[in-house]
Amino acid sequence: MTKHRPGTADELLNAVGPAFGKLRRSSLLDVENPISQKDLSRTLVLNIVLEAEQAAEAREITVGAVAEHLSVDPSVASRMVSDSIGAGYLVRTASQQDGRRTILHLSPEGRELMARFRRHQRSAFEYVTADWSEDERLEFARLMLKYVAAQDALRRRSDDEDTAR
Repeated sequence: MTKHRPGTADELLNAVGPAFGKLRRSSLLDVENPISQKDLSRTLVLNIVLEAEQAAEAREITVGAVAEHLSVDPSVASRMVSDSIGAGYLVRTASQQDGRRTILHLSPEGRELMARFRRHQRSAFEYVTADWSEDERLEFARLMLKYVAAQDALRRRSDDEDTAR
């Protein structure tokens, strides 16, 4: 059976959305140091905390911020955070800016899971692109990072507009 490949520019652009959906579902490729489905879900939360810590201006992350970043109900985010805490990947601490707030930090185990996840992602990328040229790999990586940066900028602009209202 021959797979249909998008031919026109319109078909190609219409195929991008479904392709992004497949990326998430295929991230459990059986490569070195596989990540369990449960830990893969936990990395969604851990990544938000890690990115906030690594930002130029480090931000405190609360359960509410996790809910906002994942576009889920606060109760869903609370369950996800509690699961990550129960697994030993996150810890709650009092905010240094407002002692009434509870903020999230990665535990040493959480940092190790994220390091293992990054290695897994790299292995999966190298496996999937094994027959690509080095130029193709680097161009794809550059464009993916450019896409994500533009998406982040759009999200920040949207957040700023919501705050201004």
